[in-house]
Amino acid sequence: MTSATSLFSPVEEDLSLLTENLKQLVGARHPILFAAAEHLFGAGGKRLRPAIVLLLSRATMPNQEITSKHRRLAEITEMIHTASLVHDDVIDEAELRRGVPTVHSSFTNRVAVLAGDFLFAQSSWYLANLDNLAVVKLLSEVIMDLAEGEIQQGLKRFETDLSIEAYLEKSYYKTASLIANSSKAAGLLSGLTVEEATQLYHYGRHLGLAFQIVDDILDFTASSDALGKPACSDLKSGNLTAPALYALEEKPYLEVLIEREFAQDGDLEQAIALVKDSQGIQRSRELAAHHAEAAVTHLSDLSNTEPRQALIGLADYVLSRLY
Repeated sequence: MTSATSLFSPVEEDLSLLTENLKQLVGARHPILFAAAEHLFGAGGKRLRPAIVLLLSRATMPNQEITSKHRRLAEITEMIHTASLVHDDVIDEAELRRGVPTVHSSFTNRVAVLAGDFLFAQSSWYLANLDNLAVVKLLSEVIMDLAEGEIQQGLKRFETDLSIEAYLEKSYYKTASLIANSSKAAGLLSGLTVEEATQLYHYGRHLGLAFQIVDDILDFTASSDALGKPACSDLKSGNLTAPALYALEEKPYLEVLIEREFAQDGDLEQAIALVKDSQGIQRSRELAAHHAEAAVTHLSDLSNTEPRQALIGLADYVLSRLY
């Protein structure tokens, strides 16, 4: 299996610079927030989102050096993503993230909410300073989408009539919007036309959906150690994802268990067994593969460079996490 790290080799130096810059951008004016940010940015994340921005920046400027605005966009993208994770962990009452204690469990809920707010505010400030209205609009929409996704998820807990389309819409808001819109923004900063940059948006959208579907499969198939958080936590909290939604079509009793919110002893374990005994996981794999393959078709206009090959490889990497 190709690792994400090896795919990021064309932007390895860019990512090292990004990690240092992120700590400086947060600044040391607020020691507790700085400590929280250091905790976050040092938590061993893959840096997938800024890596995509940097790879697209290099792929769309094959014979030139990328600009400071491209670099700043990558930093803003990671700040928005990190801020959303901090708030998600508070809402989900998660104790671990990537095997590391979450900000609210290391500090307090109050500090975590403030740290997330602070990162959103900082990212908005640096975004405004790019002086590019089209890019500001794209990334501002992402922040709205993240909130919309969280609201949809909260309102639809334990709803067994949720459609796959509604699940994909929520997945777009929570995961794919940031990847899609920051991909388009990278193209605009490189001077692409709106039509050309929109192809990059579709690459990011499909890749983001594939990534989220794979995450939702792993929630059922991977161990808690591998996930860095408790397995099957989505189902337990009533967040119905693709494997459970597909399983509901062939396991009527699963609906009973979910609608009584696993109130009786053994309900959750029985529900997990029903999902695993269905075609839900296989059908979800096929859905993820469809989106990963669709992503690659939107890179055909880019010249054949090492960064473009890495972007194609990322679609394979997303699916390879399942095996």
